[in-house]
Amino acid sequence: MPEATAASPQLLRRVSAGAVLEFMRASGAVTVTDVLEATGLTRATAIAVCEDLKDRGWIRELENQRAFGEYQKGRPARRFELNERAGCVLGMDVGISKATVVVSDLRGNTLGRSSQPFAAAEISAAERVAVIDRTALMALRSVGVPPDAVLAVSAGIAAPVDRNGEVLAAQHFWGLFDVGLKSALRDRRGWTVLLENDANLAALGERWQGAAAGIDDVVVILASERLGAGVIDGGRLLHGSRGGAGELAFLDQVQGVGDTFGIASLARTWAAEALAGKAGTSLRARAAGRGVEAEDVFAAAADGDKVALRILDRLADRVARVIAAVATLLNPELVVIGGAVANSAGVLLERVAERLKGLTATPPRVAVSPLGDSIVTVGAVRCALDYVETHSLDLQLAGTVS
Repeated sequence: MPEATAASPQLLRRVSAGAVLEFMRASGAVTVTDVLEATGLTRATAIAVCEDLKDRGWIRELENQRAFGEYQKGRPARRFELNERAGCVLGMDVGISKATVVVSDLRGNTLGRSSQPFAAAEISAAERVAVIDRTALMALRSVGVPPDAVLAVSAGIAAPVDRNGEVLAAQHFWGLFDVGLKSALRDRRGWTVLLENDANLAALGERWQGAAAGIDDVVVILASERLGAGVIDGGRLLHGSRGGAGELAFLDQVQGVGDTFGIASLARTWAAEALAGKAGTSLRARAAGRGVEAEDVFAAAADGDKVALRILDRLADRVARVIAAVATLLNPELVVIGGAVANSAGVLLERVAERLKGLTATPPRVAVSPLGDSIVTVGAVRCALDYVETHSLDLQLAGTVS
């Protein structure tokens, strides 16, 4: 009992500091009066907490505004705000062909980014880690941020990851991402790394800054090359027992689908099949000297090319069947089509919505992500910020980000 009593003041100070930080993250410049009104703290406690957070680097005190004419008489109120440059976070998208790293401040503003290719899909774990590490350092160097300013890292990979950040390497492809990234970057840089499935991070990013903002029941489908889904149910990201929630391998058994190829992959395949025949299509000219890409199909369809329009109809039917299967199982309010292909996939929405009516009794709204190929890194930044915000009072700040 004496120990609990002795710890109580420290616990109260910690709770108070957490409440003040949370308020400042959601605000701009605030006065001590704003703080005590928002948190219920006494003035003395609010001042003491602000002083402590300022000394630790989490917040900063703003200049006296009398010099700028805002105060004519009386003592000006002290004003504080979150120091968003107290440190930074890294958001990583680790694909099979390249790694992309984004540097963000503590309000989620992007400071810099870098992408680097892997030499091949089948490379050693050490080679893959080396590229990821190098990409992170390049991103930091591009904006003059030292590695010791990194407070947390979140990395999205194309494999199931359980709640403890362990990779489910039950398939060869998934195993390519089981490279010991968490321990490697901890040992090399001292960084805390949060490993997560890329589609799960896409769902977090979409709910934070995309088409799903404020929606508690949403499925985000990464739909470019292969299909994968991130599921948010009741505002909570679903993982399943081993991280497999959102894996769409069951589509192999769905009539009219039969595989998990994404929109970009199918558009290329079906366009190549058309070009192998004698059909007259502008795709021949668009693909001259190179293979036809999904963007070529969408552009040709926009110009009224009949072959491209038929491919769009096939894509809409496939996407509608995928969404209907997901909607029947999970009953989301919204399904978002994400990934690099989302920039072009908007033309499918009307066709998909019309087909959905005949495929499921609970058709969700369907949208395309505005985040494009940044959807995973946006979610990774959100994940890293969540960690920092939860553990702020346990983190040591190395210095202000320039």
